[in-house]
Amino acid sequence: MQLRADQLAGHLKQAADKGLRPIYTVYGDEPLLAQEAVDAIRAAARAVGHTERQVHTVAGAHFDWSSLLGASQAMSLFADKQIVEIRIPSGKPGKDGSEALQRYCETLSDDVVTIVQLPKLDRTQQSGAWFVALDGAGATVRVDAIDRKALPTWIAQRLSAQGQRVVAGEDGQHTLAFFADRVEGNLMAAHQEVQKLGLLYPAGELTFEQIESAVLNVARYDVFKLGEAVLAGQVGRSLRMLDGLQAEGEAAVLVHWTLANDILALKRVRDAMNQGKPLPMALREARVWGAKERLFERAAPVLTDAALAELVDAAQVCDGLAKGLRHPGWPTDAWDGLRRLVLMLCERLAAAPSRRPAGSGLRLALTSS
Repeated sequence: MQLRADQLAGHLKQAADKGLRPIYTVYGDEPLLAQEAVDAIRAAARAVGHTERQVHTVAGAHFDWSSLLGASQAMSLFADKQIVEIRIPSGKPGKDGSEALQRYCETLSDDVVTIVQLPKLDRTQQSGAWFVALDGAGATVRVDAIDRKALPTWIAQRLSAQGQRVVAGEDGQHTLAFFADRVEGNLMAAHQEVQKLGLLYPAGELTFEQIESAVLNVARYDVFKLGEAVLAGQVGRSLRMLDGLQAEGEAAVLVHWTLANDILALKRVRDAMNQGKPLPMALREARVWGAKERLFERAAPVLTDAALAELVDAAQVCDGLAKGLRHPGWPTDAWDGLRRLVLMLCERLAAAPSRRPAGSGLRLALTSS
């Protein structure tokens, strides 16, 4: 049985009368939503008498799977019902783990509710025998990341859950957009700020000034999200994030490392493609995973070798600027150099023929300051 995270609450409500599934598998790459899903399942299990809890974390290749197999069988005659949690941070149980999980699913007991926690899984992992066994024995809960465009709606829903709302109409949409911009896609930060608003203000309508006052100085910009915004060609958002990182005291060296790492990875992928390797293989060899994989799939084929060579040179110049070295024709300030590097990459992506709509033309200022 497959569920989305937003379907879990309804399922658990029905399960309170009909009975919980013996095993729940929660997987996805949004930590806040995944943890909330696990908490909800655990609370539902405790509500029906599962008071004892065991936690097994699969770390490394030498995990003792026999201890897990014996967990649900180790209850004494007078023992309470159990919750068994299996955490597999890598998402790869290995051959022994695959066999153990399949056997585990064959010996499930009504006295045990098992919760398996996994990261985001690709199609190959989801088609593995161990995952199929987990899905067939209980319920799998897919936790999808909240898209940046959907974040204002998500914030509004969270406010509504605690009895608060923004003003109606365009002013309210502006308020939600401001809120989303300040937390920059960081769901945990958004969640914390929503909770703070619940503590600061009573139920009812919130003004823009109230929200601005609460979140103005606590925006959390993620240097790795910056790389994703640049690869997506989002010029305005990239520059806003760069300014936010600088304002929050982030080290220019770390920001440069992130951008340079993406540029070098793009070059490695492009070089592999030039050698005749298919794009999926090139991405694996360059160790490009997750959200970056989709962005690289679009960016690598359209960037020319000349453009990538120019970007690599620019990244090397920025490395020197971050270390206090000057370079002719470049700004003396490291952050100004990083802005130029961001604009260069966005411009090269926008200028690619397969990415540019007919009649459009992006002109970015790359002059030194």
